Amino acid sequence: MENIKKDTRINMEKCIKNFSILINKLRTDRASPDLIKDLSIEYYGKKILLHNISNIIVEDSRTLRINTFDKNTNKEIEKAIINSNLGLNPISVGGIIRVPIPPLTEERRKNLIKILYQKSEKSKICIRMVRKNSNNIIKNLIKNKSIGKNEEKKYINEIQILTDFYIKEIDNLKKIKEKSLFHI
Repeated sequence: MENIKKDTRINMEKCIKNFSILINKLRTDRASPDLIKDLSIEYYGKKILLHNISNIIVEDSRTLRINTFDKNTNKEIEKAIINSNLGLNPISVGGIIRVPIPPLTEERRKNLIKILYQKSEKSKICIRMVRKNSNNIIKNLIKNKSIGKNEEKKYINEIQILTDFYIKEIDNLKKIKEKSLFHI
């Protein structure tokens, strides 16, 4: 049973880590390659990350420059950036893609907060899926008569306590990020 709790904790921490990585990309006050480097690009029939097929350079504080290794991918890269929900409009000039970072307007801040809420909800779903998987393992143990009903209730309760803790952690990270988006 301790292994189940340990695995549950590890998997829930992965959900938190992924959420932290996602919300750190919501920095649009300055140009940063982290903003777009993990966008998926269609590359000869396969999905590949942008940073694997290009160099992303900070040209100045408000502009990113993308130098692609294969100029045939420029249209796909532009399409991925536009569809990324980041509010960015790439400009292709002579095989180089420039991505101007717009200043943070009130409307843009609200849009980023909306994205933040969507990402936090997805992360909460991730944690709930970990809980569901752990609970299914516990229910299989009771089917196999490895544990009794009282132990089942105890372990399911312990898993729920972990779930509540990590969901609260997501809410805390979301509040901090929301506050920082309004005070940039």
